[in-house]
Amino acid sequence: MGQARIFISVVAHREPLLFFTLNSAVAQASQPALLSFGVVDQNTVSQRASITLLPYAKQIRYVYIPTEDTLGVCWARSIAFSLYDGENYLLQIDAHTLFEPGWDDTLRRLHTALLISSAKPIVTTRPFAFEMRHGEPVFPTVSDTLVVTPRPNEQPTPDKVILHFENQSRESTQPITGCHIAAAFLFTHGTFVEEIPYDPYLYFSGEEFNLSVRAFTHGWDIFHPPRPPLYHAYRQAGTSSVSLHWQPLKEGQRDSPWGYLAEREKRRITRLLRGEGLPAPYGLGKARTLEAYCQISGIDYQLLRQIPPAERNLP
Repeated sequence: MGQARIFISVVAHREPLLFFTLNSAVAQASQPALLSFGVVDQNTVSQRASITLLPYAKQIRYVYIPTEDTLGVCWARSIAFSLYDGENYLLQIDAHTLFEPGWDDTLRRLHTALLISSAKPIVTTRPFAFEMRHGEPVFPTVSDTLVVTPRPNEQPTPDKVILHFENQSRESTQPITGCHIAAAFLFTHGTFVEEIPYDPYLYFSGEEFNLSVRAFTHGWDIFHPPRPPLYHAYRQAGTSSVSLHWQPLKEGQRDSPWGYLAEREKRRITRLLRGEGLPAPYGLGKARTLEAYCQISGIDYQLLRQIPPAERNLP
């Protein structure tokens, strides 16, 4: 049993569904006693008192950060990673997640099966959506596999190497090899925390690019699973939310405005993918090359183009 513990990294920013997420993870787990939570709560007031009242409170490592002091999601996730304590598995989620019954055993079995073909597999995809209606979660019945790929009509530029990615639905009963980590659902071996630590100098948009290329060049393999056992509450287009870090409510109270943080991130991502790189532990690995990742992803960051399928030399 000691080899089955799961560390769950949860970052919240004025999140109304934080406790819903924690309760869902515990209630739907086959082995709830083997879960540990690293919770970073960016909020107007601390919720530590409410955390201590939970029946599984001793399984939670809680850090409170006033919203005027936070520097964005990547900075907060780097703090959450620091709460890792040697658990065998890592699960990273957002603080608005719904779990299916037996989700923990499902992910353990999937990871074990992938070890046959990969020494360092990552199970990840953008989860299917759920929404709250009259206080109850509603979610669809799904069976397809979502493969995360770059939008075909976009090209990187010297000023903007970060592209938008989209989900492609494919029928498959087996995991599909991918190139892009989805930060809202990442399940892998716990050593990922130590080998690919979050870059705290990033802000938001470059998060998944950074993780994906660093993990790949360090020898990790990305797999998109069929029908992941959890769901994500997405913000509806055209609606505002106080949970967004760049909302103006606290902007005037911060030493570093979000525009500065986003610009700093853009320079850092460009340096990683097109410049001299970044030093360890936030740089590229030596197990594989950046060029090999470009072939897998179909994005050439040096020539600033998407590589046509006929030109890709896939391993």
